[in-house]
Amino acid sequence: MENGRSSSGGIDASVCEMAPVPAAEIAEICKTYGNDKHRMLDILRDVQDQYRCVAPSTMERIAEATGLTRIEVEGVASFYSFLSLTPKGRTSIRLCDDIVDRYTGLDAVTSAFEEVLDIRVGETSPDGAFSLEYTPCIGMCDQTPAAMINDVVMTKLTSETARRLAEALKSGQSPEHLVSDRFEALTPHERVTRMVDNNIRHAGDVLLGPVPEEAGLNHAAGITPTQIITAIEESGLRGCGGAGFTTGRKWRFAASERAEKHFVICNADEGEPGTFKDRVLLTERPHLVFEGMTIAARAVGASNGILYLRGEYVYLRELLEQVLEERRRRGLLGKNILGIKGFNFDVRLQLGAGAYICGEEGALISSCEGLPGEPKTRPPFPVNRGYLGYPTVVNNVETFCHAARILDRGAKWFHDMGTEGSHGTKLFSVCGDCLNPGIYELPYGHTVWEVLERVGGEDAAAVQVGGPSGTMIARDSFHRKLTFDDLATGGAIIIFNGDRNILEIVEYYMSFFVHESCGYCTPCRVGNVFLQKAIQKFRKGLANPEDIEYLKDLSGTIIETSRCGLGMTSPNPVLTTLQNFPLVYSAVTKPNKDGIRDTFDIQSAIDGARKIAKRRSYIFDRDFTQ
Repeated sequence: MENGRSSSGGIDASVCEMAPVPAAEIAEICKTYGNDKHRMLDILRDVQDQYRCVAPSTMERIAEATGLTRIEVEGVASFYSFLSLTPKGRTSIRLCDDIVDRYTGLDAVTSAFEEVLDIRVGETSPDGAFSLEYTPCIGMCDQTPAAMINDVVMTKLTSETARRLAEALKSGQSPEHLVSDRFEALTPHERVTRMVDNNIRHAGDVLLGPVPEEAGLNHAAGITPTQIITAIEESGLRGCGGAGFTTGRKWRFAASERAEKHFVICNADEGEPGTFKDRVLLTERPHLVFEGMTIAARAVGASNGILYLRGEYVYLRELLEQVLEERRRRGLLGKNILGIKGFNFDVRLQLGAGAYICGEEGALISSCEGLPGEPKTRPPFPVNRGYLGYPTVVNNVETFCHAARILDRGAKWFHDMGTEGSHGTKLFSVCGDCLNPGIYELPYGHTVWEVLERVGGEDAAAVQVGGPSGTMIARDSFHRKLTFDDLATGGAIIIFNGDRNILEIVEYYMSFFVHESCGYCTPCRVGNVFLQKAIQKFRKGLANPEDIEYLKDLSGTIIETSRCGLGMTSPNPVLTTLQNFPLVYSAVTKPNKDGIRDTFDIQSAIDGARKIAKRRSYIFDRDFTQ
């Protein structure tokens, strides 16, 4: 469970109120953020970290300090899965429940934690020491199974290592000391790399090869904002998060807006299952990320920036804060950057709290404003009226890194790589059934088969390109190219061999979208549930030929009527497998009998009654014997 917990055993919701938090302490937390309602997510995260939950009385005090109602505060607190209205354990263990983790031993890891800690997933121990729960993809698909233990990441778990971890935690060891017994003496970068292997398998010519220090920013400082934008336009750079909007046009639109303020936001909320490229850039090229943001700020006239870091990457926070402080000391952030009068720009980190929808730029902006992460109605677009109503450029980590390199090496250098319409290089996050999962920086234009040969995935039967919201292709499509005009992707390439069940994968992806929908619009909130239930019917062998048309019609309705990109792409696991794996569906489809649809499953219908009555039925259970 995300907010709250199982009713069996452990702490109940009243505990937060039994030991109320002193009002002065809540007031101090709010004061840290200037009693600013737009910093609500920061306030609530601090409260959650310190007191293990956000209690009703605490919400009232926060509301008083920030000038909001308690209902408004609760609306934010109840939206994000990493915030809880009921107490969590002092040590919170979140096991990654991604499909790749499931295929690499998650069940055994879960059993080990449950047995040692004597709690089930979704429960908190009676003494308040531990919580155990599942969470969606945490960006570690190349080193599964993985888990977050408070702010510490553990990867490549097995039942044996999970058991040892649980026993160590139970004996009183801190999660940090499970990483290193001299954790406090390590630098932030050392701490990060001790936890997570970046798995850089191939470094290309743009981002992961040699990068000269601040060369792009130094060049940008010597030309006009218009010239910066022109260079980005001529390079052919497109947004690297998946949508592929032309970066230079976005910057030009924002720069042309007359406003008192402009903002630059870096979207580091890569929550698409199978995607982990930004995690690597934030670790290996953090200066390049901020350099690109600073160049964008000069181009559009922004003085303030935000890097929105997904809550699952909290382990990177200390490293990024250190880099920001270093850049301020060196005159690369703050007032009069590089000694240029009026060139003022600084960046703050905004940590998310477990909401996939915040990867959508409107929802991300809402979250930065201290609101629930719900998408905004368009128009107006962020470049016209974004953060706090001001023109805002939102690009992802990889895009800003590319922009810095373009200003260093020139537009033609970047434009000449890749293919027409898909210029430069792309970071591919490869995981699943292959010998060498990890990060590959390659020019656009490689075929899927060429990538499979490079990563040791030649026995693939299916490849998910672009994560769940992308396209699943079969072997007869492995000749297709990884470009914006063929197989577009934000970076994720998930490989499945012939032992995997396609419908099981589709059902998992639909459950992910059901879980992550913000719930604002009915087509997405309800339609995805219906799609998931329909796939379950196929898996049970209860589907009719008409159900295939039902899947197509319902998917079309969700796509056409949803408010944001989540609903517009959530049916893709269904639609692309219907197109590319038709035999999978037809093989489990039963024809109608005498025109009557055979969709009612009497066994499932009476299962609940069996459990209540604690006996079987001599009428419907064929093997029943008295």
